[in-house]
Amino acid sequence: MTTFEALGLKAEILQSITDLGFVNPTPIQEQAIPVLLSGTTDFVGLAQTGTGKTAAFGLPLMQLINAADRFPQALIVCPTRELCLQITNDLFLYKKYLKGVNTEAVYGGASITMQIRNLRQGVQIVVATPGRLIDLIERKAIDLQKVKYVVLDEADEMLNMGFREDIDFVLKNTINRESIWLFSATMPPEVRAISKNFMTSPKEITVGKKNSGNVNIDHQYYLTPAHQRYEALKRLIDFNPGMYGIIFTRTKVDAQEISERLSKAGYEIEALHGDLTQQQRDRVMGRFRTKALQLLIATDVAARGIDVDGITHVINYELPDDIEVYTHRSGRTARAGKSGICLSICHTRETFKIRQLEKMVNAQFHKTDIPSGKDVCRKQFFHFMDKLIQTDISHGDYETYLPDLMQKFETVTKEEVLQRVAALEFDHFLKYYENAEDLNTKLDSRGRRDENGRTSPQSDNGSRSERTFNNRRDNGFTRLFINLGTKDGFYKASFLQFILDESNLKKETLGKIDMREMNSWIEIDKAEAGRMIKAIDGKKHNNRIIRMNEADGGFKRPTDEGRHPAEEGRKRTYGPPRERRF
Repeated sequence: MTTFEALGLKAEILQSITDLGFVNPTPIQEQAIPVLLSGTTDFVGLAQTGTGKTAAFGLPLMQLINAADRFPQALIVCPTRELCLQITNDLFLYKKYLKGVNTEAVYGGASITMQIRNLRQGVQIVVATPGRLIDLIERKAIDLQKVKYVVLDEADEMLNMGFREDIDFVLKNTINRESIWLFSATMPPEVRAISKNFMTSPKEITVGKKNSGNVNIDHQYYLTPAHQRYEALKRLIDFNPGMYGIIFTRTKVDAQEISERLSKAGYEIEALHGDLTQQQRDRVMGRFRTKALQLLIATDVAARGIDVDGITHVINYELPDDIEVYTHRSGRTARAGKSGICLSICHTRETFKIRQLEKMVNAQFHKTDIPSGKDVCRKQFFHFMDKLIQTDISHGDYETYLPDLMQKFETVTKEEVLQRVAALEFDHFLKYYENAEDLNTKLDSRGRRDENGRTSPQSDNGSRSERTFNNRRDNGFTRLFINLGTKDGFYKASFLQFILDESNLKKETLGKIDMREMNSWIEIDKAEAGRMIKAIDGKKHNNRIIRMNEADGGFKRPTDEGRHPAEEGRKRTYGPPRERRF
């Protein structure tokens, strides 16, 4: 088996590795470090989160840096401040025995004045988020002219977050670099384009199958009606009493709302999202790392860079819109060779995503029933009894109290003691789940929804989009047209938040949202469609009148006053759009 000594690292770095308890390099470290130590080879490393990518580029950087030159020689760009801080902390440990090597983390949400002051004192390695890095460049507070090594960590996620122009700007301004090191979990076309445009004959190394997931993760999914997602989530948490996990939501509103509901119910949980200050985020992450919190609920953006050991479960409260995001979510568990479980709460309309995900991560997803109330109580009961039996009684003068205890319980049988303990500990569980309903969505033999006579016929008649639209309409949903789209500055999460805020409706009433450049279609419970139209139709957004009407049975064309200016002179047909492939 390969050792770190065999990779060519110098003695001071090897000593740091020994102090950290590293014995053998991971596959990405074993293959990347010898290549990167040359310092002149462009490099593309594809590996899942939790495989040791930070050390794969961090250790070679420590060896290549000249401590005598007190200016930025290496630039590491990553998507979020959490990942920025995580990388900086790791680099601090790697340079333990290297004198004169300084690093600085620059990210939004912290004092830019303090960051500028630290940069001027002389640092060799800068770890930065794209937005704050651009700010520093524009203020002429950082000089990229002497940067030799540029590392793009989590490149796919940075592009997903809309940092393509920022990355291009940075690469165009590091004109004297000797090499670019790009690390990514997946290899979408956008990442391939960076390699093509800015790198010269890069050495590409793939650990595992491209775009695949961690083989140590057990992928499970549960089918339940959309309005019962929260109850399903609560039941899954209760059924896994030893869980130490992260729950992912699409929006920060969901993260905050679910966190508050679970906190009121007595769960140790807090939310991590973009509305928190850096101080609040640090406090939440500190509590989670020390396991003062059992659960962390987060949006995808906020959770990037969370590198916490021992996470047993990842729960997708909803599947992400972008299937590649699933890889990043599930990668929060099963790190450093450990095993983990990724649970996804789905609606029947999302089963096609499961098939796509299976192909992408090259793993089978197991359909599992949501536990019944009795199953939950039984699991909690035996978990408590196991803890009772395993409790350490060696520390404490318990024998002093034994005579009094024996006298107290002399008329109580062993069976009665167990019953009383169970009643004392589980009374609230027993009452809560006494009449618990079945949360599972039932499917017939052909995989169709089978409840209250509502099915999703899969006949060969008609196009896929027509079948999908008719199925949703038959299941109590209808579609609304609205003359707002991505051209108005919306992306899916912000658009969802906008329509919920304007209509004051719950997200559970909505289904799929199909956004286009000039307009969008919203799937909604038929009973709430009129309420949403009344709340939104006729209002203004950016001085333009919003038009909303029902798509069912044909659209009414918006008036010229409500049409986007770019639509003028363009003939448009309004009808159920073709289903966007996931």
